[in-house]
Amino acid sequence: MIDESVFMGLKHLFIGKERFDEKMKPWKTPWYLMGVVGLVELFYKMTAKCKIKKNNMDGLKTPYLILQNHASFVDFGLTWSLIYPKRINWVCSIEEFTLNEWLMRSLGCFSKRKFTPDIQVIKHIIYCLKELKHPVAIFPEARFSFAGITEELDEYNYARLIKVLKVPVVAGVGKGVFIRSPQWAKRPYKDMPVEAEFTLIVTEEETKTLSEEEIANRIKNALQHDDYKYWQESGRRVKSKVRAENLHKVLYQCPHCKKEFTTTSKGTKIWCTDCGHEWELTEYGYLKSTNGETYFEHVPDWYNWQRQNVIQEVEEGRYSLKDTARLEWLKSSRAKFVPLGKVEFTHDYNGITLKGTLDDGSEFYSSRPVESQKSCHVEFDYKGRGDAIDFVTLDKQHETYFVFPENLKNVLTKINFATEALYYREEGLKKQQSEKSE
Repeated sequence: MIDESVFMGLKHLFIGKERFDEKMKPWKTPWYLMGVVGLVELFYKMTAKCKIKKNNMDGLKTPYLILQNHASFVDFGLTWSLIYPKRINWVCSIEEFTLNEWLMRSLGCFSKRKFTPDIQVIKHIIYCLKELKHPVAIFPEARFSFAGITEELDEYNYARLIKVLKVPVVAGVGKGVFIRSPQWAKRPYKDMPVEAEFTLIVTEEETKTLSEEEIANRIKNALQHDDYKYWQESGRRVKSKVRAENLHKVLYQCPHCKKEFTTTSKGTKIWCTDCGHEWELTEYGYLKSTNGETYFEHVPDWYNWQRQNVIQEVEEGRYSLKDTARLEWLKSSRAKFVPLGKVEFTHDYNGITLKGTLDDGSEFYSSRPVESQKSCHVEFDYKGRGDAIDFVTLDKQHETYFVFPENLKNVLTKINFATEALYYREEGLKKQQSEKSE
């Protein structure tokens, strides 16, 4: 019997620029690729000095669900190291299918559009677990970590899903992955050994007996991580001469003068272009000021200080961002990103709004209300074309657009914070109204 992937490969090569087929069932990785995966996985283990630790997994048989934190593409290698030579399926962001759709599907991936409800993905997960009998890996944060710590998880929705699936749940936490290759400075790799700890956190029987809240708490607790703390406690020296390069992408507000979007970085240092205050990221993972008070020795502390500032700004009714933005449409795996023109991008208490006249003369308008988006996916210097916001429509088509702000610089981290703060503010207002009406 000829493998389905062969037919898909021919289709991918010779058929025109079609839309993504999101209803196509996930694939089983063909035998001839499993050997290649094994060689790549062995090379990865050697170069990244990868170590895998398993907790409570003795005798665990497939299928099961893997929930894993996400710092870089290295995470895929960690999971392969856990399950190889068995096959696996992955929930994968749809833009990754532009790399090579046939290869992505052959590796067991099936697509998901960011931060949108999608019953088809649930059906695919059930198919992989129940029919293929494969483990399924999901990255609950749905985006890369920005500061080496846990981002928004939405653990209660995952708890509800687990109650439906009734399969064991394994939590995976990578250590050193973020330091080796942070999202805002993927290359060159830093000399940091990588390890991962996989723990069985919910048994099949417990999916039937535990409450959703108990499962949600286990997920949240199991996926907590802090890669800078891991770096510091390991005593490992990272001698890279560019270990702070692009750190200003996430540390955008100066704690000395309090101004936003005035930081920049190069080599091992980050500084404010307005007041001149400067810090060095040491070989052991600490921030040290070179010309005054340090304020924050720990990168996540600086990061979370900014988050609290944005929450306060949102609560006080002061938040709003506007800019002209370049708009690109993610059409298909072959057409990839299609430039459409420029739009006005607005992020405020109404959510995200895009409107304008495109290059073909047509009028464009789309919006995502605050309550529809708990978090936001952004990409730093996406494919070398600039900082981008991933915007998915709520209509039946669920179109994906990438929005590239043209004038505002270094705003992605703040937009991410504000998306979450606006969502929780809206939820709080709804709760207050509900309590008053009772």
